Amino acid sequence: MRCGIALAASVVLLVGLGAGASRAEDTRVPKRTAPPAAAQPEASPPAQPSQPQIIVPDAEKIVLLLRNTLITLNDAIQTGNFTVLRDRGAPGFSEVNSAARLGQIFAELASRGVDLSVVSVITPQLTEAPTLDQAKGMLHLKGYFPGQPVQINFEMLYQVVEGRWRLFGISVNPSQTRPSASTQ
Repeated sequence: MRCGIALAASVVLLVGLGAGASRAEDTRVPKRTAPPAAAQPEASPPAQPSQPQIIVPDAEKIVLLLRNTLITLNDAIQTGNFTVLRDRGAPGFSEVNSAARLGQIFAELASRGVDLSVVSVITPQLTEAPTLDQAKGMLHLKGYFPGQPVQINFEMLYQVVEGRWRLFGISVNPSQTRPSASTQ
């Protein structure tokens, strides 16, 4: 949230200027007198803080989001402990998904022995352009991590929480791929 940081820096700067002024400096600065009441402009109401504009992350950030999410899911599948996946999610995700419920949801992947660690070295391919819902602060990503003999299809929904993208929805479906002509 760059706006918040810039605002905080301004406040610190203003406070620093006020606190750092000495009495001698005050006497050297000519004081302004207020214009007569009739000449003063009417005070306008204070500006309402605007919601920061959310932008679609760049390609590198999208790859990192996807990889981190799937590596966290892979760790959960391998250990049977879905607490970290739940805790790294957005509040809405964590509220409706207990660690036990996530274990049930992904039980089939665990029973098939799916290993998602290959996502750490493969570049994802998006099948749809990333979409952003400004009103809800949601980013939708859909695509796959190519691989032989298994392709990892995904659909993810992330929500901005305190300036960070956090998992809000996840669908993962590994599928068998056909061998290409070059591998036959």
